[in-house]
Amino acid sequence: MNKIGFNNDKYIQMQSQEIRDRIESFGGKLYLEFGGKLFDDYHASRVLPGFEPDSKVKMLMELKDQAEVVVVINANDIEKNKRRGDLGITYDVDVLRLIDAFTGKGLFVSSVVITQYREQPTAVLFQKRLTALGIKVYKHYPIADYPANIQLIVSDDGYGKNDYIETERSLVVVTAPGPGSGKMAVCLSQIYHEFKMGIRSGYAKFETFPVWNLPLKHPVNLAYEAATADLDDVNMIDPFHLEAYNEKSVNYNRDIEIFPVLNTMFEKILGTSPYKSPTDMGVNMAGYCIFDDEAVRHASNQEIIRRYYNSLCSVRQGLGDNSEVYKIELIMNQLGIKPKDRVVVEPALKKADETGLPALSMELPDGKIVTGKTSSLLGASAALLLNALKYLGNIPEETLLISPAIIEPVQELKVTYMGNKNPRLHSDEVLIALSIAGESNPLAKQAMMQLKKLKGCDAHSTVILSKVDEQMFKKLGINITYEPKYQTNKLYHK
Repeated sequence: MNKIGFNNDKYIQMQSQEIRDRIESFGGKLYLEFGGKLFDDYHASRVLPGFEPDSKVKMLMELKDQAEVVVVINANDIEKNKRRGDLGITYDVDVLRLIDAFTGKGLFVSSVVITQYREQPTAVLFQKRLTALGIKVYKHYPIADYPANIQLIVSDDGYGKNDYIETERSLVVVTAPGPGSGKMAVCLSQIYHEFKMGIRSGYAKFETFPVWNLPLKHPVNLAYEAATADLDDVNMIDPFHLEAYNEKSVNYNRDIEIFPVLNTMFEKILGTSPYKSPTDMGVNMAGYCIFDDEAVRHASNQEIIRRYYNSLCSVRQGLGDNSEVYKIELIMNQLGIKPKDRVVVEPALKKADETGLPALSMELPDGKIVTGKTSSLLGASAALLLNALKYLGNIPEETLLISPAIIEPVQELKVTYMGNKNPRLHSDEVLIALSIAGESNPLAKQAMMQLKKLKGCDAHSTVILSKVDEQMFKKLGINITYEPKYQTNKLYHK
């Protein structure tokens, strides 16, 4: 298991103060482009053990009275029904989820901006839906030759054509369901409008990765490259920062490529640019909060291997490209790590070889490896969970936690009434059965009480799991990887 290597409390304090300082430097009004995930940054929590997935929200809560949130969505993404890969929901639905999540934390969401708006039918419908829900909606329009034609962009026919977003507070957090939504353009459009109105405001960017003050080839930064292998993001030494300050810092190619254009826009809007480099634009304090570099390196190496298995499975499922696999292999070669450096891989493969059927293994918090095999009653995922809970609850391995009197009716329901050919219990079904057994069996109840201890554990399967089992592992917070193959040779897999 990963050792803690990141001070989360220090991070929240430093990060909120850095943003306060940046607001002050611009005279009291800041548009903060928020990249990455705000509520569920599990990548950061895996590569920076100690970082909590909701750390960014907790940091914003420190600025709650100063902050408001603007959510941005690209009309083309609405039209294409673009989905979040992690949650499986469309971007327009995620806008509603984000608004609920922010308001549920007591943060003020002032509006939604639809960018690249050309009266696309689905975007029009989404605008009407938001308006009916009482949410303010603004529209931003395509600008020809963006971002090259700066004369047009920084004019009344460019940014000036966009709706001006009415804001109330000194910190305006601009966020979106995913990349390519147009967050930066929204910020710059606002600065253009406000400069013309005599209002002084500024722009800054908050992205956790790459961590600018870690070395270029540090595993944390390489793990970011592995996570974005499908986006063609590459970490680079920021040449503008090196020239301005004779100091090495890390940024990624897209920000470095766009900086000369962005700098010219600032000069045209404000008369002078507040920044000398892309690194200057950032406010990320994460690098200052690492206290155990070895722990963070180990965790990042493990994340890269997880990403490697994920990319192999994406290719097998027809959802990814081999180029992503090759990029991550190159990263692994640079770090001298191999797939089998993931300690749960070999035990799962060995158990599958012994039984001739799918198997899983999991590393528990004390380093113990447990396995689960396929049987006539249980799928390998269900067996693994039961074995793990027995170990954590100090329950003898041979103990029967769920009686056949509970399992058999569930199997009959699946086969006789629901048309399933496979009577084995999935992970969700075995946990329901275990909770029922806990009413009369104290050991079953004791096993159920161990579930929270599985959060953060690593597991590996010798086959791609069903969606039901995959979702159950996610809900339990288990970091699961798979061999890139299915249990059967069928063309269709549920």
